[in-house]
Amino acid sequence: MTKSKSDQMVFVPLGGVGEIGMNMAAYGFGPEGDRKWLVVDCGVTFGGPNQPGIELIMADSTFLEDRAENVVGLVLTHAHEDHYGAVLDLWPDFEKPVYATAFTAAMLNAKRASDGINVDLDIRIMEQRKPFEVGPFTVEAIPVVHSIPESNALYITCPAGRAVHTGDWKLEEKPVSGLPTDRKRFEAIGKEKGPLALICDSTNAKKEGMSPDESEVAINLERIIREAPNRVAFTVFASNLGRVISIAKAAQKAGREVVLAGRSLHRIANVGQELGMLDGLPTFHDQDAFQHLSRNKICLICTGSQGESRAAIARIAREEHPVIDLDAGDRVVFSSWAIPGNEKEVQDIQNRLIDKGVDVITNSDELVHVTGHPRREELRTLYGWLKPSILVPVHGEAAHLTAHAALGHEMGIESVMPIRNGDMVTLFPEPTISPREVRTGQLYLDGDILCTPDESGVRGRRRLSFGGIVIVSLCVGPDGNLRGSPQIIIDGLPRPEEDEEGAEEVVELAIQAIFKSIPKKRKRDHMTVQQAIRSAVRNELNAWWGKKPNVEVMVHQLRN
Repeated sequence: MTKSKSDQMVFVPLGGVGEIGMNMAAYGFGPEGDRKWLVVDCGVTFGGPNQPGIELIMADSTFLEDRAENVVGLVLTHAHEDHYGAVLDLWPDFEKPVYATAFTAAMLNAKRASDGINVDLDIRIMEQRKPFEVGPFTVEAIPVVHSIPESNALYITCPAGRAVHTGDWKLEEKPVSGLPTDRKRFEAIGKEKGPLALICDSTNAKKEGMSPDESEVAINLERIIREAPNRVAFTVFASNLGRVISIAKAAQKAGREVVLAGRSLHRIANVGQELGMLDGLPTFHDQDAFQHLSRNKICLICTGSQGESRAAIARIAREEHPVIDLDAGDRVVFSSWAIPGNEKEVQDIQNRLIDKGVDVITNSDELVHVTGHPRREELRTLYGWLKPSILVPVHGEAAHLTAHAALGHEMGIESVMPIRNGDMVTLFPEPTISPREVRTGQLYLDGDILCTPDESGVRGRRRLSFGGIVIVSLCVGPDGNLRGSPQIIIDGLPRPEEDEEGAEEVVELAIQAIFKSIPKKRKRDHMTVQQAIRSAVRNELNAWWGKKPNVEVMVHQLRN
């Protein structure tokens, strides 16, 4: 394909720029109005207290759906939920190929089988360091170190220009599993002719220095397990197979058996075993083995590092797990960090364990976790290898993106592009930003239904959580008089002691008073009655309680 004067290479983030998680972006090539689109990653983030009932949130893909005939494929950088977790929900409708390494493809298939999702995907295995064609794009997966196997940066070229999309990465010469970050390939790319755009991870851009190595964590884990007098348990990111391997090796040296608790841990362990990544390690036990092993011979690895209420460590802390319990003198290591927004839930679990007399160790106490993202010196090193003329900070909240942009300026990069989700970035031939050019937003997975926030009913759930609900059902005869007593249902309001006036009494008195005050002719108008009673009940409850609850009134007009 030859380059024309109107051809451009553009970049559009749909998620993950201005937030942690929900990563999804697209590279476009061609003249405006007739571009081919290559999608990179399709991830999720997790619902928090402001989204009651919502577990998964993903990027609104309307922009791509409107151009589906010009979408050429999806490339996954790695198998973390925030980069591939939405594939099974969003991508089948595109009917275009998914390119992934063998490990990421296996994780995707295991996820599909485990969750019982019956969708067809054209998954194509990409080999690291072996370029392949996707429409007008040439893509090369370059090995980088991260906290999951087979993580990649992507070298994306088209007739209009070239870009390196780092994905999640860090520098580490001797990773516990997988290949080191490919310095020689990056240096070779930096020596190629023509300007280069770097679209780069910003997660740790506020932190100076170099990230600690996983090998340093492994040394500490080995000592912590060796010195533990009784049971020792770890909670980790379930996708961090390298950490699982470090723990398993340390447990093996200490003569302990490894027990896994949590479906997602079994999923990644099974995939790792099938691909030979766990060779040399003893077989992991299912949680049922916990009760049959000696107290000083157990090394437990649990899900729930982010405080998820249904995950293994939370259930253990609440003493609700069917087969696992921990006692005073046991040890629990939180070999993870709390994603912003999850701190309280994680702390609650830790406090429950401490109250039981369990020895809790976190990264605040010892080096028991390292992230898979670059600090500032690592960023400087990558700039030196690639020599980019354009820097686009991605993957981070506003503070991370701003710090990364400032570092780019400090290092003399010619064009630093401070962007957010929905900005259209022209990389070549001239770097420019068109703010909020593209529709972006969120989609909620609410049970089995994928919907927009407005469609989800979450706003109503928040109202219910704040003010409870009162439901009034009454019958009005043709003469305008009440027939029988109103039926009242109250949920979520205070219930005082029996000798004090309660909400139900307040509601009954409000109904009687307002019904008497409505003119007889208007009592036959159920809308008038409905609105008057709703307003009266809310106002009287506000006077009694200090809050206005949600009130629903059903008026049944009788004909005789």
